[in-house]
Amino acid sequence: MKWFSNFKKIFSDPVLITAWILAIVSSFFVLPDSKYIDYIDFKSLGMLWGLMIVVQGLSDNGVFEVIGNVLLKHTKKCWQLVSVLVFISFFSAMLITNDVALITFVPFAITILIECDRNDLLVPVIVLQTVAANLGSMFTPIGNPQNIYLYGNSGMGILDFIMITLPYMLIAMVLLAMSLLFIPGKNSELSVYTSEQKGIKNEQGTHTLPIYLILFGIGIMVMLHTIPMKIFILSVLICEIIIKYVRKSEDLKIKADYTLLMTFVGFFIFTGNITRIGKIHELLEMLINGRELITAVTVSQFISNVPAALLLSRFSKNDEALILGVNLGGLGTLIASMASLISYKYYVNRVKKEKGKYLLTFTGINVLYLAVLLCARLVGQMLKN
Repeated sequence: MKWFSNFKKIFSDPVLITAWILAIVSSFFVLPDSKYIDYIDFKSLGMLWGLMIVVQGLSDNGVFEVIGNVLLKHTKKCWQLVSVLVFISFFSAMLITNDVALITFVPFAITILIECDRNDLLVPVIVLQTVAANLGSMFTPIGNPQNIYLYGNSGMGILDFIMITLPYMLIAMVLLAMSLLFIPGKNSELSVYTSEQKGIKNEQGTHTLPIYLILFGIGIMVMLHTIPMKIFILSVLICEIIIKYVRKSEDLKIKADYTLLMTFVGFFIFTGNITRIGKIHELLEMLINGRELITAVTVSQFISNVPAALLLSRFSKNDEALILGVNLGGLGTLIASMASLISYKYYVNRVKKEKGKYLLTFTGINVLYLAVLLCARLVGQMLKN
């Protein structure tokens, strides 16, 4: 049954299960009351939900594949192909989130590399795409879920946010460019066949594209604090209902990653309860304050950076350190950023070999990048002081 498979899919997510186990256990120490509703940041959830819908709409219209095809048209050398595949993940993640960038461009890269008979590049390219998406998404408030939450929670302006992440985004670009120097056979000639050349077309058509572009623009205006959040959410909801009605769609569900949204709610309840348990709150506040960045990086390695952002933001108001900590913390282990699992699953399902090589390469590159960026932070702090 379809409902059963959907139910099974939702509750097979380990982070979601962890979030709700923690929420339920903590509710025995702080019994449910009227304050529970105050735990939940509805503004962040609403923004996240709306952006998911809009970006999915743009994806259904084939926008990102078209961009990829245009960029690939004139690639002749191996290094040019790899550069396009890696940097399109980097820059697109700034606007469409790291998850969507990887969902879109990792399968795209796998297909292109297999067509070019460069299976030897699958592991390094997919790993670099993953790192690129995670680091590119760090740059903007809408690049990933933790940024959407922390940006809304901090109340800072968009320029303030970008100035925090700009130096590290630039360093990440340099690191990615340097990594391309080590791609095997980088100067070899390639024949790239894009989906346009193979006659693959978007089945959805592009008649809804202007609608989603306008909605995306409204979302950006919300981030700039020039349009109320309610207008964005209502606009997305109304447009989705109209689109489904016009298409006479039998599936009336408005699709978004509800697993992620439910995970947020679970962690909101858990962290809200923790803040009301006096001794635990004082202990965590004492341990975290002054050590936000390294704590965020460390915690992210074990529970991923989205839950880490939700947890640590309850105990510290050092927004700069938290933003950098949870974003840099997406590097490291495979679960440090849940987006990294997307790439791994695509690789395993399509290639079905050399899993050990993938994990070893992934861990090595992630640890190296993390070490360089943390050193850059340390040097920056020393120069500042």
